[in-house]
Amino acid sequence: MSGAGAVVYEKNGAIAEITLNRPHAHNAIDPEMACRLNETFDSIADDPEIRVVIVTGAGQSFCAGGDLGITIPLLSGTRKPENEWESIVANDFSVVVRAVRRGIDFDKPIIAAVNGHCLAAGTELLVSTDIRVASDGASFGLPEARHALIPFAGALVRLSQQISYCQAMQILLTGDRLSAQEAYRIGLINEVVPSVEVLPRARAIAGRIARNGPLAVRKIKRTVLESIGCRLGEAYAMEDAARVAIMPTEDAIEGPKAFFAKRQPIFTGR
Repeated sequence: MSGAGAVVYEKNGAIAEITLNRPHAHNAIDPEMACRLNETFDSIADDPEIRVVIVTGAGQSFCAGGDLGITIPLLSGTRKPENEWESIVANDFSVVVRAVRRGIDFDKPIIAAVNGHCLAAGTELLVSTDIRVASDGASFGLPEARHALIPFAGALVRLSQQISYCQAMQILLTGDRLSAQEAYRIGLINEVVPSVEVLPRARAIAGRIARNGPLAVRKIKRTVLESIGCRLGEAYAMEDAARVAIMPTEDAIEGPKAFFAKRQPIFTGR
């Protein structure tokens, strides 16, 4: 286990776990957390052993948003930096949005394990993930409009790509909260389970993905994301390029060979 302060990082074989660690503030994102999230994600991206990432929150919440008393005043210029972390955020806005993977090329699957509040920047982090498991007591929402603000870390673009346009607009324009059951009904999350089962279920899914061919998994995610919004012919060309890249790999040869030999495949990422 590594990391300190606002983010805790643990590596278990091919699975990385990131825990937002400001439980006293419902894991609201302050400048330190934004900076440490960037550092952690960058480290994971560069680690060839890691195949899947789980993001969760300490305590009773996943993430209640950006810290309204610290981060938002810094970004609006109404508050001056008081430490190194705050200076970094005040001088480079991209640190905040990169913390929730907006505009970042990150092709390893990310699973969200959500307990409690998942609001504002928490929901923006959620929509940057690929698979989402939530507790039956979790709540979701983008309340920024209620404070005369707007979501600015990806949700204005991502949300309507992931659920229906009218559902996305209702969430964005009203600022109302959604229960876990409603979030599941509209397709914002994958599963709703009791609170004690959230992290074990996320780990089970991560373990299943980690056993698959890592090159294929990453290429699948990259191709799906890059083809969003493309014309059909362009999207098919991306799919063809992905096939051409994967088929000659050692893992693509090993997979069918192991299947016919009735043994577990040994994937090396080559």
